Amino acid sequence: MKKTRHTVLLTAITACTLGLAASAQAADLAAIQKSGTIRIAIANEIPYGYMDLSGEAKGVGPDVAKHIAQALGIKNVQWTTTSFGSLIPGLQADRYDMVAAEMAILPQRCQQIAFSEPDSSYGEGLLVAKGNPKNIHDYASFAQSGNKIAIMAGADQLEMLQALKVPADQIVTISSNADAISTVSTGRADGYAATSLTVSQLATKGKGKVEAAHDFKDPVVDGQPVRSWGGFAFAQDATALRDAVNKELAAFKKTDDWKKIMVQYGFSSEDAAQSFDRSTAQLCKG
Repeated sequence: MKKTRHTVLLTAITACTLGLAASAQAADLAAIQKSGTIRIAIANEIPYGYMDLSGEAKGVGPDVAKHIAQALGIKNVQWTTTSFGSLIPGLQADRYDMVAAEMAILPQRCQQIAFSEPDSSYGEGLLVAKGNPKNIHDYASFAQSGNKIAIMAGADQLEMLQALKVPADQIVTISSNADAISTVSTGRADGYAATSLTVSQLATKGKGKVEAAHDFKDPVVDGQPVRSWGGFAFAQDATALRDAVNKELAAFKKTDDWKKIMVQYGFSSEDAAQSFDRSTAQLCKG
């Protein structure tokens, strides 16, 4: 009798475990369309994806994602705001179905999650204290100067700095862009590495304490100037959802409405044009 009960208990536990494992899998496109709701995460980073003061999702990623959701017949979007470093783990844990943070498509990320084709392209920038007292105009100089440079946790600037041989003890990691202004203005770091659009937004909000480094030189890694291509991100097994998003994204990028979104959030015509220059397959290959 004890053996029988033990067997029944083990069977029940196994079934429960399998059920939990199944529930952790990403919801497929059909299930999302049937429910009428898609869960999308952003990292509260202007102008890529953020919540405005009224609680509405804004930015290049959310604005394009809203159009795509509508085109797919999905009426409701459940938005989640989290730290940038939590976006990939959240996808893997099925806390949301899609990320609309214009996350740069990189080989190491392609091993963990699935990406759409690029939605945007953008270059780099550097936030410095008012007047740029250390006279810094690039990332590469940090390798020899001894100056400290800050980055956001999970951001791809880490790989750039490592490639440029910047010592680890000169890299200051902060949790979000919101901390960059105080980090630089108080001297905790001598500069903050981020995309040019992010740096421009932070400089505007800095109340004269910080500014974008003028005459900034794009980092050159392996002989090539660094430029990022941002896309929507999904769990690796969410292939149907990714493919459907790719189809609608390709169509939307041919419209003036897409171009207006780019301009509205500060992307240049060159940024928009460059978004067509690389495929996700190329970017994942490196």
